[in-house]
Amino acid sequence: MSAQESNTATEQKQEVAELATQVEEIVLDAEGKPLSKKALKKLEKEREKEQKRIEREAREAAERAAREASEVDCAKGSYGKAPINMSQVQSGTKWTELKDLSAELAGQTVHVQARVQGSRPTGNKMCFLVLREGSATAQGLLVVDNETISKQMVKFANSISSESLVSLVAKVVVPSEPVKSCTVGDVELHISKLFIISQVAVALPFSIDSASWSTLDYERDPTLNRVLLHTRLNNRVVDLRTTANNAIFKLQAAVSQLFREYLTSEKFTEIHTPKIISAASEGGANVFRVDYFKRNAYLAQSPQLFKQMCIAADFGKVYEIAPVFRAENSQTHRHLTEYVGLDLECAFREHYHEVMNMIGDMFIYIFKNLEKRWAFELATVRKQYPSEPILVGDKPLRLEFKDAVALLRKHGEEMEDFGDFTTRLEKTLGRLVREEYGTDFYMVDKFPLGVRPFYTMPDPENPMYSNSYDFFLRGEEIMSGAQRIHDAGMLRERIAACGVPVDDLIEYIKAFEYGCPPHAGGGVGLERVVMFYLGLDDIRYSSLFPRDPTRLEP
Repeated sequence: MSAQESNTATEQKQEVAELATQVEEIVLDAEGKPLSKKALKKLEKEREKEQKRIEREAREAAERAAREASEVDCAKGSYGKAPINMSQVQSGTKWTELKDLSAELAGQTVHVQARVQGSRPTGNKMCFLVLREGSATAQGLLVVDNETISKQMVKFANSISSESLVSLVAKVVVPSEPVKSCTVGDVELHISKLFIISQVAVALPFSIDSASWSTLDYERDPTLNRVLLHTRLNNRVVDLRTTANNAIFKLQAAVSQLFREYLTSEKFTEIHTPKIISAASEGGANVFRVDYFKRNAYLAQSPQLFKQMCIAADFGKVYEIAPVFRAENSQTHRHLTEYVGLDLECAFREHYHEVMNMIGDMFIYIFKNLEKRWAFELATVRKQYPSEPILVGDKPLRLEFKDAVALLRKHGEEMEDFGDFTTRLEKTLGRLVREEYGTDFYMVDKFPLGVRPFYTMPDPENPMYSNSYDFFLRGEEIMSGAQRIHDAGMLRERIAACGVPVDDLIEYIKAFEYGCPPHAGGGVGLERVVMFYLGLDDIRYSSLFPRDPTRLEP
């Protein structure tokens, strides 16, 4: 290439560059047309103003950072992120739970571990923390004093992400006014040391506050964010952290504890029966089939047959707390495919009412002790899910099935003599019983034989009925039970009459061929008892990780 050609190419490149610059400087309006000179001047002024604002904020931030860096941090070493706990040391520290805080501890220094549910700064010299542990919440406070609490420490406290776990040292102080927003209202914690022991570094699916609103809160302010049940269940670990949920499952544990207490006092033996069985325990089709080493096996619908075999083995009185599996495609507010069964079986001397009445007394023992010994948990649940305490006397009300049918018909309901209660009729009966007898807890005796399992003893006076009973709470069934057939010959007749394959029950029948005392019992759904006792509107609220036809996770 000649020198002339080279100069020409260079000039062309310069022209292209100048043209590109000119094109870049052309500013278009919303319609794609170049702005006028007046509009361009206005735009340039706005750009200059914005640039000055950015520079000013950067300068102020730098000055603030320099000022803070020059300030002596009097709280240095009293706050921060603790190293990961790998069980490095045992300090012997005495820890205090939030629920145990009271005015009696005023002036004392306590060590606490809790979650930070939320923070609220007041300027840059004060910060309030809402601390939560289990079903209890308490207020923490940091105030700059330039001796033990610094601005840096207050800033750190306010920056702690919600639901992070912290370890703190604080002085228990009685506030000038009760803290109404926390369950612990008569004291607050003036924090002197604060360390994060597990930090939440991701966005929560919902806030604990929004998951804790009550129905009354929604009525007062319909704009509040409502966390739907399926959202709660999809994020159950976070949902279970609410104080109400924590209390629900403490109460669920309490029901199991009181069930054990009462039956142990009545000389019952706790048993543990197989949950993988060779045939359907109830003789029905609602069973889960599993592959068992190239054979078919089933998940137990109940421990029924094994309970009775233990009675035949002279255990006398037995109970079990264990999972129950029902392959029912029921999408209702009170059905689960897996739930916790509280089952019992008991030999009697003369009449099955000996067992039925004992079960009634057991329930009253459970209900009255819940109110007495778990009052805090009940109050916590009722704050979010308002309900009236149940009406219950010293002895359970007993109605015969035909009397219950007559009561329903008296108030305009239609029902067959030998049918079964629908859910709607159960609820109606519960309302009528409450109105006429003043109780939410009652038992219905002498159900029609045709609606009960094959092992149910017929009524000796009318074979259309049976020696069976259900217990109801707030108008819904919580327990089903009966006298069982203990004679092998009669049992075979009933198995044939019900169309149940006898080959699947050979071992069960054999137990009665060896001789078996008369006995009765029943099965309780733990989640149902908790649900109805607390007045919850869906059983999934009282199931830790619910299983229904559409839910297998989490």
